[in-house]
Amino acid sequence: MAAAAGAMLGDRWDFGNTTHTVQKIPQDLFAELCEQIIWYLQCRIPAVNTIQLCQRFQAAGIEITASDLAKVVNAISFVFSTAAKNKLSPEELSTKLGSAAGSLPKQAVQVIRHVWNEQGRAVMEAEDAKNVVAVGQLIDFQWKLGMAVSSDNCKSLKSPYVTMAVKVADASGHITSKTFEMTVSQFQNFYSQFKEMASVLEMV
Repeated sequence: MAAAAGAMLGDRWDFGNTTHTVQKIPQDLFAELCEQIIWYLQCRIPAVNTIQLCQRFQAAGIEITASDLAKVVNAISFVFSTAAKNKLSPEELSTKLGSAAGSLPKQAVQVIRHVWNEQGRAVMEAEDAKNVVAVGQLIDFQWKLGMAVSSDNCKSLKSPYVTMAVKVADASGHITSKTFEMTVSQFQNFYSQFKEMASVLEMV
């Protein structure tokens, strides 16, 4: 994402090779993709599932890889988030897109403008548009209790431990999974911090 966004941070946006990928996507599916990105920026969905979308596109006969689709999601997310932070009107956004290097297809620009005209205000009215797109979101949280057979943290065998598994969506909507172990004392400290957070929230 850094490379794609970095090329677009100047006064003139540059979509580079992403344009070729967008050209492969039919207008109706591109509209669905843009709407999912907007929903993600509004926190209405936890992430843009590029793997699932890629499978749908491929089933429709479109030759596209998940990595290429992720680049499109990153680029369009950048467009919408930048438009939100600068409070661009649909006309201003169209002008910006029209002057970009590696211009997007006309149909794609029309879709972006339509989606922004319909739902862009909700993104702009977010409490902090920058934080909406910059902070990851917790998708899933699971834990289980076990007995250690061998572990870096549990020195003695048959010591109880807690396995934590979390799924997090980053700013582009990409989901990553992390698993880690905690000793019972570490988990109890973890729990006490959450309990303290809950108490503070109750007073808000």
